[in-house]
Amino acid sequence: MLITILNKSLEAKINTKGAELVSLSKESFNYIWEIDEKFWNKTSPVLFPIVGSLKNNKYSIDGNKYSLNRHGFARDLEFELLEHEEDFALFCLKSNDETLKNYPFDFELQIKYELKANELDVTYKIINNSDIKMPFNIGAHPAFKIDYNIFDYCLEFNVLESFKNHKLRDGLFAEEIEIVKSKDNIIFLSEKLFENDALVFKNINSNSIKLKYFEKDYLIISFYNFPHVGIWKKPKAPFLCIEPWTGYTDSINSNGKIFDKESIQILNPKCFFECKIKIEV
Repeated sequence: MLITILNKSLEAKINTKGAELVSLSKESFNYIWEIDEKFWNKTSPVLFPIVGSLKNNKYSIDGNKYSLNRHGFARDLEFELLEHEEDFALFCLKSNDETLKNYPFDFELQIKYELKANELDVTYKIINNSDIKMPFNIGAHPAFKIDYNIFDYCLEFNVLESFKNHKLRDGLFAEEIEIVKSKDNIIFLSEKLFENDALVFKNINSNSIKLKYFEKDYLIISFYNFPHVGIWKKPKAPFLCIEPWTGYTDSINSNGKIFDKESIQILNPKCFFECKIKIEV
């Protein structure tokens, strides 16, 4: 079911399946990629309780083995609509018998979408209702509509970066790093950048990225409590994903123990964690 929120400047639509943003429009122009199955069947999936892939799609806790597919299960499940006003909507996913089979924690994931002038705020709240510590990661994965000619676009980061890309091999870190070329803290985009999957910047300094078209501002995505960022597109596809993450994929040398996983977040019993993105158009 699609839920619509709007204000004087913007209109957004969110699918209750996955609490997934499917459109963000200003003056009838939608900034979110519109699905074309030959490229990708998502628009802005929520990545939870993991980001990226586990080695062999498996992990263990105290010798017990579990399985989670790439990016976890939240993006494929129906969320409950808790609140809905003209300019905001609050969605919720709670643990159930199915999620407990491969993620043995009593959790609640709340996602609030709120329009403020020319921006959309998305707040993620993870609650650990268990009596034990809960490992998790969460990530945003919005796909922004661009023209087919990616050379017309660039990314400007708001803090000086070295742009160390942690290279992927079959969805896992290959323990290789390359420096992505930049000028004045701007990365000029090309198809070649994405030949080996996403660009992954761990522990970046910036918390805001401008997507620019012919060097003019197209949109700005800002993020809070997200220390890592992935940049991804499918070859020749007319979209670009700018993905703030709290964690990332396993390395090829992972031992499979979830509490040892690099970048994993640990949430104490009866506690919560919040993070936020803002998309300004």
